[in-house]
Amino acid sequence: MTTDRLSISDAEFWRRPLDARMADFASYREEGPFTRDRAYNLMTDDYDEFYAVTRYAELVEISRRPHDFCSGQGSTSINDMPAEALEFFGSFIAMDDPRHARQRGIVARSFTPRRLQGVLDSVERICTEVVDDMCEQGEVDFVEAISQPFPLLVICDMMGIPRSEFKTVLDATNVILGAGDPETTGGSDDIIGSYFSAGMALTQLMNEIAEDRRKNPTDDLTSALVNAEVGEDMLLPHEIAPFFILLAVAGNDTTRTATSIGMHLLSQNPDQRKIWQDDLDAITNTAVDEVVRVASPVTFMRRTVTHDLTLSDHEFSEGDKLILFYGAANRDPRVFDEPERFDVRRDPNPHVGFGGPGPHFCLGAHLARRELSVIFRQLLTRLPDIDVVGDPVHLEALGVPLVGGIKRLPVRFTPTARVHR
Repeated sequence: MTTDRLSISDAEFWRRPLDARMADFASYREEGPFTRDRAYNLMTDDYDEFYAVTRYAELVEISRRPHDFCSGQGSTSINDMPAEALEFFGSFIAMDDPRHARQRGIVARSFTPRRLQGVLDSVERICTEVVDDMCEQGEVDFVEAISQPFPLLVICDMMGIPRSEFKTVLDATNVILGAGDPETTGGSDDIIGSYFSAGMALTQLMNEIAEDRRKNPTDDLTSALVNAEVGEDMLLPHEIAPFFILLAVAGNDTTRTATSIGMHLLSQNPDQRKIWQDDLDAITNTAVDEVVRVASPVTFMRRTVTHDLTLSDHEFSEGDKLILFYGAANRDPRVFDEPERFDVRRDPNPHVGFGGPGPHFCLGAHLARRELSVIFRQLLTRLPDIDVVGDPVHLEALGVPLVGGIKRLPVRFTPTARVHR
């Protein structure tokens, strides 16, 4: 058994480059589908045991069996969240049926073809705006200039949040997904307090907007969620803010991280970049899915065993915590040929970057693919020589981050003119 590697729950494990993390995951994966580990719990000053799920087949099987492996016990985090925390972070991603089916159904119904088309159209407009803001500079921090503002502006516009509140949303989501990084918490030692403050800021903002939309509905997603047609259900007042936090966090930072890692991958693999750049129409769809596979922006989700059972010859007990590591599963050689190779033409590509099959598959997968397609098309055409000129700076996570983010990524390019003056 390999011993010269870091524990999955060790903060240092997640502060390293992506390739180093995946090399350790590969060794865990080859020892067996489940690795027993433990994670420090800030709230109890103790350790919580869990099983890391690193193989594709087992991750998919667990995902499609919500009655045996549930989402509604504890949280999406490894450690159980207290009840008051779930007030902010307890949207339907951490629920089971029938509550999950009800809330997800309301949101899915609001993504009508007409409304979704309006969002998809706005992606192109916002992308052009974001690239315009940096295209004349010649050298920028890619995260600050592109990855960070682009998906969050899409979400804010979709929800009807005014641009004047963009910094409020950005700062709060950075804290929530900063994994305790001192830069995101402003150097505060009170990590839990910082999370709660961020959650309260987003909750207050969203409650105010929702209240206004109940009285003065407009053509945005918030209005659709809080105003029902005859015979239809709608999100209750206490449900709207947790949903927005889920959207602002999961829907924003996943695209943000995939964009940053995708840019770095293109710099590391100039042959694959040329293939994509030479035939955008033919390659973009497969390239985007390959970026998601290799980046696997969502690090993990948790499931809890609901009764004693056996899976892949392993006996689990009721209450056992299973942590599904999507990046490890997305490099399982039992499913993917040459899994460590970045191949923009990879097909088939049955990755689980948007979650495994089952009721919790990412509702925003279509939007995320659209965002990634648009941003890389614009970058590869408007800034054809954009390239990374330094090492990526990763989050200084205190533990296992929900999203394995990049804080900074320096890029350089030949300055070009804005599309809109």
